[in-house]
Amino acid sequence: MGVIAMDKKQITLYYSSENSIGKQLNAYVQSSDKEHLTIDISKTNVTGTQWAELADGLGNNLSDLINTDHPDFKDAYGEDTVNLDDDGWLKILDKNPSFLKNAIVIKGKEFIELTSASDFKQYMDSDSAGIEKPYK
Repeated sequence: MGVIAMDKKQITLYYSSENSIGKQLNAYVQSSDKEHLTIDISKTNVTGTQWAELADGLGNNLSDLINTDHPDFKDAYGEDTVNLDDDGWLKILDKNPSFLKNAIVIKGKEFIELTSASDFKQYMDSDSAGIEKPYK
């Protein structure tokens, strides 16, 4: 059993308010008619266990959650490929939440990585119409 509460009637959004896409996604979720929980990772501490569960739910490694192309990441860790263990990637997310590559939405047991605000809109439209979603 995971530590993240999953409810098919609730949308949970993990995002960073430190980027424009995160702010837009939060606005979409807040204005939706769905029950929701938004978690701004730049203001709320996400535990290592939660990060691991998010990565696993997406079918990713922890390193896949981090935008290694972010200019501040390159300034801090260099241009070369960074090889860290899970603990190292967790420390990066903990100290630099703005390095989160994409926002993550959870609905029920479904985890979806959102790269734009329109992704959420498409997700909500396909959900309400009963059409299969184009995501994992």
